[in-house]
Amino acid sequence: MLSPDKQPIQADSYWDDADHGVLFKVEQLFAIIRRQWSVVALCMVTFAVLGFVYAFTAVPRYTAKASILVDRSNNELVNQLSNMNTPVADDATVLSEAEIFKSDTITFAVIDKLKLLDKGIFMAPTQSFLGTISSFLSFGYWFPNSEKLEDGLKREIAADRLLKNMSVDRIGRSYVLSISYTSESADLAAQIANEIANAYIREKLDSKYEAMQRAGDWLQKRIEELRQKALDSDLAVQKFRTEHGLIQVAGSNGNSLLSDQQLSELNSALITARAATAQVQAQYNQVKSIIDSGQTDSIVADVLASSVSNELRKKYLEASKTEAEISTRLGPNHVQAVRLRNEMAEYKRQMFEELNRIAQSYQSELVVAQERETRLADSVVEATNVSSAAGETQVQLRELERTADTYKNLYQTFLTRFQEATQQQSFPITNSRIIATPRVPMKPSSPIKSLVVFFSIILGAGFGGSIGAYREFRDRFFRTGEQIRDALSLECVGYIPLVKTKNVDAGDVPLSSPRALQTGNLTTRYVTEYPLSVFAETLRGAKIGLDTEITGRASKVVGVVSCLPGEGKSTVAINFAQLLATQGARTLLIDADLRNPGATRAIGPHAEQGLLEVILEDKSMQNVLLLDTKTKLAFLPAVVRGRVPHSSDLLSSPQMVDLLEELRTHFDYIVLDLPPLGPVVDARAIGPHLDASLAVVEWGRTSRRVVRSTFSTHPELLRKCIGVILNKVDTERLKLYRSYGSGEYYHNRYSSYYQEG
Repeated sequence: MLSPDKQPIQADSYWDDADHGVLFKVEQLFAIIRRQWSVVALCMVTFAVLGFVYAFTAVPRYTAKASILVDRSNNELVNQLSNMNTPVADDATVLSEAEIFKSDTITFAVIDKLKLLDKGIFMAPTQSFLGTISSFLSFGYWFPNSEKLEDGLKREIAADRLLKNMSVDRIGRSYVLSISYTSESADLAAQIANEIANAYIREKLDSKYEAMQRAGDWLQKRIEELRQKALDSDLAVQKFRTEHGLIQVAGSNGNSLLSDQQLSELNSALITARAATAQVQAQYNQVKSIIDSGQTDSIVADVLASSVSNELRKKYLEASKTEAEISTRLGPNHVQAVRLRNEMAEYKRQMFEELNRIAQSYQSELVVAQERETRLADSVVEATNVSSAAGETQVQLRELERTADTYKNLYQTFLTRFQEATQQQSFPITNSRIIATPRVPMKPSSPIKSLVVFFSIILGAGFGGSIGAYREFRDRFFRTGEQIRDALSLECVGYIPLVKTKNVDAGDVPLSSPRALQTGNLTTRYVTEYPLSVFAETLRGAKIGLDTEITGRASKVVGVVSCLPGEGKSTVAINFAQLLATQGARTLLIDADLRNPGATRAIGPHAEQGLLEVILEDKSMQNVLLLDTKTKLAFLPAVVRGRVPHSSDLLSSPQMVDLLEELRTHFDYIVLDLPPLGPVVDARAIGPHLDASLAVVEWGRTSRRVVRSTFSTHPELLRKCIGVILNKVDTERLKLYRSYGSGEYYHNRYSSYYQEG
């Protein structure tokens, strides 16, 4: 691990600028496009071919259209003719009308009218090439039903097919409905669309007539019930009147009870009688006062009207006049004067008697008037009692009358509605009319070939983009050195390209001695065959890192590790050791993977003894080591003839520690091919005895999460790690992950410095 004084140089503040962040995202987007364009292009081509095949093999379909207006003017006409209010069309009404077209009444009417069950093109329409393939793969194609379909089922199938090919749409916010039907036959499409519109109009008329007829029938029954109830309620009123004597008579103020009228008349007569009694009483009192005062000369109306009184007064006045003249002329004592005065006294007596007679007549009239007043008062009291009793009974009478009036009003109302409903049955008017009849289409409505191909390409691009996005989302592997530094905080030593294995028959290359290394595989000697390759240059970088980090030691022990098996760890270890040996360093390669000795299988399969024998049986190193005659590389194999359950204990044992200390005196570099870190703990056991470690990660195959979690459980190896090598790199695809300013971006510029095989 880098020391504190050798931390990477911090990025320039320019790279933290917001604008660069945006440019970086755009660059990432273009990088994703570069990586996934082939997938997108393949999907686009595939979908374009499928769309092209469909467009040019699909059976053309024709669409005929009709337009129907939900007319408000007809509503006004119906209202004027029938005096009934028809609801004005609103949004909900128009949408409801659109649903009527999908009713069984319309569909079955169209089927029966056009006899669609007998039309083969309707019941068994022609299928496209893709449809034919779909039918061929269906269950019904191979196992057909030999029994004929029932008529009811055929009608249901026909209705479903009719609804499937029919569409009803409202045109904007208007009251116009567009009815369209699509069929393989242009003539049939026009016929069905026209018949749908006509069936709708007929259904509106029929439904209106049926509704009016049902309403009329119901009203007629209801009218009969109400008429009978009205008669019964009237009869109950009359019976109640008769039983309780509530006889009505006609008057100026309407009908009233006879008792009330009699009471009113008696009250009027009583008032008149009282007035007459008072008048007679006044006359009698006046005459009585005159008689009592003895004033014979008082004027009374009846005295003036009496001929006797008038005659006596006349004679009295004449006698008085004559007496006055005689007394004046002859003296008051004259015989004639005295006689005249006696006559005057007689006349006065007779006048007083006449006044008494008049008083007696007044008294008789007064008695009669008082008697009449008394009888009338008694009659009024009796009539008042009768009227009070009738008033209490009238409470029940009024309730019966209200019930009777209610039934009469209901009867009249329903009778009026019945007449209006009867009138409306004769009006052949609906609130809808056809404003555009369907025409036979000249051009097919589908498929539109250019659009099919275009949308197929768009769909292919979308599908390919989805696949590409999914691949990018699932790409959780290491691709660049920046990812190594960001995820692990370790330096990326370099890239080792994927080398195609070239095996050479071992028999064709005979070993110079039994202890020589076998080099039949090109990958195990790549750095020696191609010393100027990227492979060799990466391992040179690892050596420089090792020498830089580990100073002050004459011999350096480095372990080559990986997280998972199969990442090329053994190949890297062999080539790294070969590189060190070719540079003149005394180098020893130890196969420390006691469970799966890959290095031994690659370069020492003929070895009979190895590390186990040295540790357990104290075998001599000189008798076990294998040697490369060309590079002078020494190799300590691991000959495993069975399972080694305690391999971690062997690697951390005192014998192994003593062995490493002894080897340090003979070699400059000791390279250990350690087991993978993930499945076993052997590398962790020997970690404290290593000077450094070198990690190998397979490019594009090993998950970043696995590497992070694995290294976090091996802190000793992580601390001593000099860097990470990305192995098995696809150099062509690596270009797709380059970013501006990175080493991968300038790879083409310095690739001329390398020479590959």
